Amino acid sequence: MRRLLIATTNPAKLTEYRLLLRDLKLDLVSLADAAISDVPEESGATFEENARIKARFYFERAHTATLADDGGLEIDALGGEPGVRSHRWLNSGGDDSDQALVNEVMRRMKDVPIGQRSARLRATTALIYDDGGEVRERVAEAAIEGVIAERAYPILRAGFPYRAVLFMPERNCFVGELGDEEEAKISQRRIALAKLHADLARIAAGGGDRL
Repeated sequence: MRRLLIATTNPAKLTEYRLLLRDLKLDLVSLADAAISDVPEESGATFEENARIKARFYFERAHTATLADDGGLEIDALGGEPGVRSHRWLNSGGDDSDQALVNEVMRRMKDVPIGQRSARLRATTALIYDDGGEVRERVAEAAIEGVIAERAYPILRAGFPYRAVLFMPERNCFVGELGDEEEAKISQRRIALAKLHADLARIAAGGGDRL
């Protein structure tokens, strides 16, 4: 199998990618598997910029096909916040746990009318690989829409706090209520990966692994 580095330190995200990419003959490896502990400065102003920064950073160190993503929650009533700062939103040096992030969403949205609570979970995925000596870079973006509920779903999934606040009216449930298999069918990452399928299949067929 050809290797694909999933550039994340989030175990839950790695598990999700293993599920989403299980139909391709790819050996998914983590940053820990590749013995990479360096961390790039995510200085981008958009999800795409940060996804590209991470993909390039780890591709240069791992010398193998690399997939990185950046994403988070966008709340229209908050001008798109937390947006690109979704995982660094509090930035207080104090409690930045999943529960603290959920609590902050609930605090800021407390007095927002029900008709003005639209929001989405967005993901941008960047893929870099060596295709016969030519480095190719591809980017795809997707989002799932919903509303910020008046009360958060009480069960948090580690590493994915915002799934407990985004409610999908058409399904009458929180994103966080979905099981792994059901969520994989609709997730923003699945949609983004579908746009990269031709390149991922090319890597699986023999391109992209320089190890």
